[in-house]
Amino acid sequence: MDGRVHGLVPGPAQSALFRPSRRRTYPRPRDSDKVAAGPIKPPEDLPPYLFLALAPGIRYMSDMRILIIEDDRDAAQYLAKAFREAGHVADQANDGLTGYDLALEGGYDVAIVDRMLPKMDGLTLVGALREQKNETPVLILSALGQVDDRVKGLRAGGDDYLSKPYAFSELLARVEALSRRGPKGAPEETVLRVADLMLDRLSHKVIRRSEEIVLQPREFRLLEYLMQNAGKVVTRTMLLEHVWDYHFDPQTNVIDVHVSRLRAKIDRDFDAPLLSTVRGAGYMIRDGAR
Repeated sequence: MDGRVHGLVPGPAQSALFRPSRRRTYPRPRDSDKVAAGPIKPPEDLPPYLFLALAPGIRYMSDMRILIIEDDRDAAQYLAKAFREAGHVADQANDGLTGYDLALEGGYDVAIVDRMLPKMDGLTLVGALREQKNETPVLILSALGQVDDRVKGLRAGGDDYLSKPYAFSELLARVEALSRRGPKGAPEETVLRVADLMLDRLSHKVIRRSEEIVLQPREFRLLEYLMQNAGKVVTRTMLLEHVWDYHFDPQTNVIDVHVSRLRAKIDRDFDAPLLSTVRGAGYMIRDGAR
């Protein structure tokens, strides 16, 4: 596996959350009304991309069935445990062929595929699934994070691509977003609504309480993406990928500037704010954001 992590032995601080489970029966999904506690700082010996960083006040989807195809058994077990703690069902495979067979059986909402796998590499696996008309959403994990690497992964049939190291909160948000997309070919919503805010994707009009709001093209794309993920945290990296297409350095304040301008247009003259900043995580639009 590319970007292999060694010495992942749970210490006392994280053993309760990340202790590998040998059981094949999984707990019932948590009550969807429960809110994850946080923020929590990861133990120093735990890699950041395996840390379950759940931000306060964020509600997560429940009852997804996730397939993890990862040859590093420790990393796979940690991820499976973290997804189960978030209320999902997780199966794992430790080589490409086994993962391919499990994915073909169907029934998974999302498959997480490491790029470098024994017996069948991740890109070949995804391509083979697509040839078999298997449309399970696939998120590719890899330490290869250059633009060309991401492009190869997406052109091979992947639906999303996440470079290592990463935060588990972002991985979880991406998996939930993939699950919400539904089967490929399904009709795409042309009108998005959050409370009294309406966005028409065909006419490019935004209306709140019968008042039309004029947005610049980038502001419209930003609002559209936020509304597609209404009620869920959207990270800066996700916005850079889907709204800016990596045209800006993640360390710049371009996102903050555009979010501030957007908030001024859709919230300033109205009693109930919809767009909020989730400290340390990203942004969220929802009914009653305050």
